[in-house]
Amino acid sequence: MSRGQELWGVIRGLQAVTEAGIKLQLQLLEKCWHNSSLRTVAQNVYENTKRPTSSSTGKPEDVLKIVTDAADRLYTVVDGVSEFVSFKKFTVHDTAPIRSEVDKSQAKIEHEIILTATDKELLKQLDMEHMEKLKAAAVTQGQLEHKELAQKIQSENVLNAKKQSAKVTFVPNPKSKQKLNLSSKERTVPSSRVARMVSFGSLAAGLGVGTAAEYMRRSIGIGSESESNIFLNKANMDRIVDTLCKVRGAALKLGQMLSIQDESILNPELAKALERVRQSADFMPSWQVDNVLNTEIGPGWRDTLLEFDNKPFAAASIGQVHMGKTLDKENVAIKIQYPGVAKGIESDIDNLVGIMKLWNLFPKGMFINNFVVVAKRELAWEVDYRREAECTRKFKTILEPYPNFHVPKVIDKLCASQVFTTEYVDGIPVDQCVELDMEHRKFIANNMLHLTLLELMVFRYMQTDPNWANFLYNPDTKKIYLLDFGASRDYPKEFVDNYVRIMKAATENDKETVMKVSQDMKFLTGYESKSMEDAHVEAVMLLGEAFRKEGEFSFNGHDTIARMQNLVPTMLSQRLCPPPDEIYSLHRKLSGIYLLCAKLKAPIAARSLFLDLYKNYKFGDN
Repeated sequence: MSRGQELWGVIRGLQAVTEAGIKLQLQLLEKCWHNSSLRTVAQNVYENTKRPTSSSTGKPEDVLKIVTDAADRLYTVVDGVSEFVSFKKFTVHDTAPIRSEVDKSQAKIEHEIILTATDKELLKQLDMEHMEKLKAAAVTQGQLEHKELAQKIQSENVLNAKKQSAKVTFVPNPKSKQKLNLSSKERTVPSSRVARMVSFGSLAAGLGVGTAAEYMRRSIGIGSESESNIFLNKANMDRIVDTLCKVRGAALKLGQMLSIQDESILNPELAKALERVRQSADFMPSWQVDNVLNTEIGPGWRDTLLEFDNKPFAAASIGQVHMGKTLDKENVAIKIQYPGVAKGIESDIDNLVGIMKLWNLFPKGMFINNFVVVAKRELAWEVDYRREAECTRKFKTILEPYPNFHVPKVIDKLCASQVFTTEYVDGIPVDQCVELDMEHRKFIANNMLHLTLLELMVFRYMQTDPNWANFLYNPDTKKIYLLDFGASRDYPKEFVDNYVRIMKAATENDKETVMKVSQDMKFLTGYESKSMEDAHVEAVMLLGEAFRKEGEFSFNGHDTIARMQNLVPTMLSQRLCPPPDEIYSLHRKLSGIYLLCAKLKAPIAARSLFLDLYKNYKFGDN
């Protein structure tokens, strides 16, 4: 892209954002005026000026009444602002936060509050258990010890809880291996379409400004000329990460899906930014959590729990997960969807892809339009928590004969379209098991690959999200706990038959069969160049390398990724058609499992796993 085109892209982006901002401000002003009490006064004045002077409403006393009323309203506003300013200037430090040491519990003040005799008399008559009396006593006496203060506060909280008929107590996060990312922070989710549009508009404007600034820096000799695209500077990558973590939902999910693409497909700087997106997600504040639960489960949702942890222990692209305890004392994990996510799938993805297309961030051979169509369909599945509940039950049934895996049971009374609850299971995310001994790492790698092959060749039903946090390992029980079945899907028998044929041909180094079956399943059109055909077949051979080797195969001990990178430029520039829709989810899962086995550095007998299932595989309708 030339510099002129880049600047034209900046101008177009700024123009679109400016127009959207002006439109939004006009809508807000119109709404404020519609709800304003001054509008009524103005209308009354206008109507009275239009009426004949002989009308009774046109009497001077009536006009004076209207003017006086308007003045009173304005005075109330001015007086309120004045009181607010005075309040901000007058700072009173309340009792200090409760600490574990008694000597740090005394309250501190900067200004002394002077009470009249009447005020003091009224204060003496207040209930000693009332919180405001407790604070006043702490301020005036200044000697209340920590233990007494804590006891009275606790008594006050109990009293308030009884008044509100609340049965839920709030507990700290349990000591669990599942934890929020350190970069995660509490941030309100923009739930309306306008708010989400503004977020993406701000991103577009920020990227334009960041690009223009980088252009100026390079023009005067500041900055790195080694970066071929001035758009992909650090400031712009930070803007992308921050916006995606803020809006969450489909845009964040798309970023996470793109993050598993190899750096030979996406620009390395963009790939690094999207990897940060994959590992991060902010969480919504308590008031938004309450709103979702009240709407989905009902205002009495607290009555179904003994405990509920206000702060989530996990946050992802679609929702966040809280710890709770039912009335029968069973620990549960409550997943709560971010508001506005389900309704914003179409617009979120279109906005994000539109920005990236503007700056030519996707190679032509990636067929991004087809990728987006598939992503929208799969994301619509993931935001339907009732569907996820059904998928979870199905997996729990089909995995019953396999004792190495455990699927949590669904708690039906705490499930809805945007709330999903299961029994709580504790374990270590599989990618964090690299420090365990080789026996455990081999167990994880072997069973994860075996599960993927079972899903493809036996169940034809796969959980396609390779996020490693969805797989927990418990060294004590030596079980793998499976979570998050929102991305589960089935595969047509004909597609699986052809894919298994390709896998078997790869194990035997049969390139001719690979080429023929690839054309049968519309992976290739038959009109590709010889170099494209060779690159495609070689890529299949590389992926089948693990199943071709007798004995154990070490995924981290081969230069598979480097050799694949050498093939990508040819496949991206010469591919004539997008791959079958099923390939996106299947290869996403296979890529995740391959990378996990390499990360664990655990050699496994992949060939025997495949051949054991292949000898019992039945082709054709069954």
